[in-house]
Amino acid sequence: MTDTPITPVLYLDGVSVSFDGFKALNNLSLIIDPGEMRAIIGPNGAGKTTMMDVITGKTRPDGGEIFFNGEIDLIRLDEADIAQLGIGRKFQKPTVFENQTVSQNLELALAGARRVTEALAWFASPVDCDRLAQVLETIRLSEVRGKMARELSHGQKQWLEIGMLLAQDPTVLLIDEPVAGMTDSETAETARLLRDIAKDHSVIVVEHDMAFVRDLDVKVTVLAEGSVLAEGSLDAVSANDQVIESYLGR
Repeated sequence: MTDTPITPVLYLDGVSVSFDGFKALNNLSLIIDPGEMRAIIGPNGAGKTTMMDVITGKTRPDGGEIFFNGEIDLIRLDEADIAQLGIGRKFQKPTVFENQTVSQNLELALAGARRVTEALAWFASPVDCDRLAQVLETIRLSEVRGKMARELSHGQKQWLEIGMLLAQDPTVLLIDEPVAGMTDSETAETARLLRDIAKDHSVIVVEHDMAFVRDLDVKVTVLAEGSVLAEGSLDAVSANDQVIESYLGR
């Protein structure tokens, strides 16, 4: 009896993107399985941001294929459609509603997952309240749920924005440099937070902090010049001569 093959939640094959003659992505191929967390590292200009742009529909590739759950061609869809499918993205700088409470930010995110006409008349049902309580616990903000977002630390704002993605229950989360500017304790807690999220979601984390990547303890993909240079454990890619020369040795 043979095992049934796993259908990747994200499948990129031969994806290329050029800007004024510069190849931001060069025949990039990447497979992310359901429930997998993957760390993406690489030097500036390696194509990490462009990779997230093509997955979320912000940038249309010149060539290649991008499939979600093995059958949905993301290249044919726009950003809004892709977000509705369940692919959420968190940018490096947190963008929360500073003059709303933590809970209100999450409620707005949950309401925003609905159509405009539904969101205008939306109120939290018991199921929604349970969902928000679960998200608050996951992002370590239950104790400050009534605090204004502007009063949070930088790390807590990052967690809140991750929670705003979670409130919409995406299948895949793209997280860009989540620990930039965090304290050491916040960085360590963020690794635990993302590991918790990855129990029920696929997560792609772009990061430069190697200590944080080690704490994640996941498969690492190294990008360089728009292509995959190496993949494996952090120890394995760190010992790769090409990775040392193009990135870690700098």
